[in-house]
Amino acid sequence: MGGEVTRRSFLRAAGAGAAWVALLGTLGCEPAERAEDRAGASTPKPAASTVRGLPPVRSGSARVFRSRPDLTPPAVTVETPTEGAAPGYVFLAPKKGPGQDGPMILDNEGQPVWFRPVRGAARDAMDFKAQRYRGEPVLTWWEGVHLAYGQGEYVIFDTAYREVARVRAGNGLEGDHHEFLITERDTALVTIYARVPHDLSPLGGPENGTVLDGIVQEIDIESGEVLFQWRSLEHVPVEETYGDLPGNPAGAFDYFHINSVDVDSDDNLLVSGRRTFAVYKVDRESGEVIWRLGGKRSDFTMGEGTETLYQHDARRQPDGTISIFDNGGMFVSEESRVVEIQADEDGMTATLARAYTHPEGVLAPTQGNAQRLPNGNLFVGWGSEPVFSEFSEDGDLLFSARLPAKVESYRAFRHPWTGRPDTLPSLAAAPAPDGGVTLYASWNGATEVAGWEVLAGPAVDALEPVGSVPRTGFETAIAVRTEAALLGVRALDGSGGARGTSRAVNIRG
Repeated sequence: MGGEVTRRSFLRAAGAGAAWVALLGTLGCEPAERAEDRAGASTPKPAASTVRGLPPVRSGSARVFRSRPDLTPPAVTVETPTEGAAPGYVFLAPKKGPGQDGPMILDNEGQPVWFRPVRGAARDAMDFKAQRYRGEPVLTWWEGVHLAYGQGEYVIFDTAYREVARVRAGNGLEGDHHEFLITERDTALVTIYARVPHDLSPLGGPENGTVLDGIVQEIDIESGEVLFQWRSLEHVPVEETYGDLPGNPAGAFDYFHINSVDVDSDDNLLVSGRRTFAVYKVDRESGEVIWRLGGKRSDFTMGEGTETLYQHDARRQPDGTISIFDNGGMFVSEESRVVEIQADEDGMTATLARAYTHPEGVLAPTQGNAQRLPNGNLFVGWGSEPVFSEFSEDGDLLFSARLPAKVESYRAFRHPWTGRPDTLPSLAAAPAPDGGVTLYASWNGATEVAGWEVLAGPAVDALEPVGSVPRTGFETAIAVRTEAALLGVRALDGSGGARGTSRAVNIRG
């Protein structure tokens, strides 16, 4: 009976036109008439009910969900619809409101797939992405207090959205938000800022000044042991900075501003210093600087278009180039860009291989990143500007979306992801003007839901399917007219299989 009920119920969504029938055909479903003819006598079901899907509700600057009133993420507007984009979802961590801040997964229509608000008004989540740990896909992000640098810890969740681990910096230091990279060794590369006394007289500052030291730690995730530590002040003198001394002599001078760490193709490290305008190749054993790319003491002859200002996110790419998010300067550049630089380590020359800019000329003074995707596309998070985009390898804009004004996401990514939450689907009900009821169904984080099957009956153990509708975004609104007292919903995948069932709601009580 279960298979026949599933196929019939998928077709009972009122107003399901030819497109929906065609979709059901691809899912192995049949029109209700044919299924019932084949089944012979009609299957007993509850008192007559009608079910139809309602169009999704347009939202303002923050989304509100009836089924999950505890979730109010910022709304996203897709300005350039997806055409030729790589498979996968968009990963952001919006901050600065409106709506709640926190890690968020989006589909290509800008609809949330999963959202987890940060707990604590003074806390942020940053660098949210999918990685692999112990051979399995995981979600990772930094969480803590953030001003110019972060003081917090690193979080790992599994595909059921359960916490796997929290990683903390070692040696009495606190983890910064700029990097949390899980390596093939199942270690974590993280960044740290530490206030240390330092002589600033070479820059015209006080001899007893204070400097922010940029630190890299490699940490064994399971044990928490620090396996490697690198401090910028031991290898990069303050004279390499382009930054200005703080107006308050008692303030800490952020001369280096470490903002990314990557594993190079030879297993050494690439470290980005925003305020030195340089990328440093660091020996992963000794900590010695092997070379500098850019800045005041570049070891490379920098070709036209290769010099960057206040850059972020230096990464070695499969084709051998080094990609950098070049923020530019507020009073120097008209727009930010992503550059890919061919760094010839034999001839010590740097040439510009490719450069990408947004057609609208986006200038992001802070933050930002670029991710080369497996199909050759480039995904870009524009940092302090509320924009994220995807380009073809040739630079054509394939997708672009926008958060509300002044909302930031430190980085943005596209990743494949399959989420199977260990929670139940959520359901809310509200009276409808026509005397029926409107159901609101959602399942935070479930990526395999194609439709919602409505269940009705007089008791929890007597619920039967009465119709189905396709999923429409994070929350699906369903109009129901029924004489039954209890209603529930069952999540169905693309083949009509059951994925999870909500608790029942009493619409007569």
